[in-house]
Amino acid sequence: MEFTEQTLNSQLIYEGKVVKVFKDSVELSTGKKSFREVVKHSGGVVILAVKGDKILLVKQFRYPLKEVMFELPAGKLEIGEDPFEAAKRELEEETGYCANKWTPLGYVYTSPGYSDEKLYLYKAEDLEFTHCHPDEGEIIEAFEYSYEDVLKMVDNGEINDAKTLCALLRAKIKG
Repeated sequence: MEFTEQTLNSQLIYEGKVVKVFKDSVELSTGKKSFREVVKHSGGVVILAVKGDKILLVKQFRYPLKEVMFELPAGKLEIGEDPFEAAKRELEEETGYCANKWTPLGYVYTSPGYSDEKLYLYKAEDLEFTHCHPDEGEIIEAFEYSYEDVLKMVDNGEINDAKTLCALLRAKIKG
């Protein structure tokens, strides 16, 4: 079986500050016609910041879910921005820390069924506090938790953010 689809037509439906939405007409490998709704996103970064024996988490309200979430520090890539530079920027913006040691943990696609969003994962260590300066309109607070407490938060459902779970797993696998 051939696993390909050919784009026949692509129509921009919506263009916002963070995403663009397209409706594409496609031809399946079977010859049948179908459509795909595609969200284009510039991507982002996720930082597993380790301070001694603690992990930094941020707490913020997530409007689409109408919930307060615990997550690893993260942020959107600006168009053409280097992911590593974005990770350094986002860590300082959201937590006030800079890191002297960085380890890339790969990347993940958040929802490949409808989005091209790609998140680059990093581990940041040997942290030094500078100052927090969140983006305008971003209300965020950083907390320090032990690795065991973070795992308990995952287990009891306090942490349900996929990017956080992926970065924790990648860091565990890479040692």
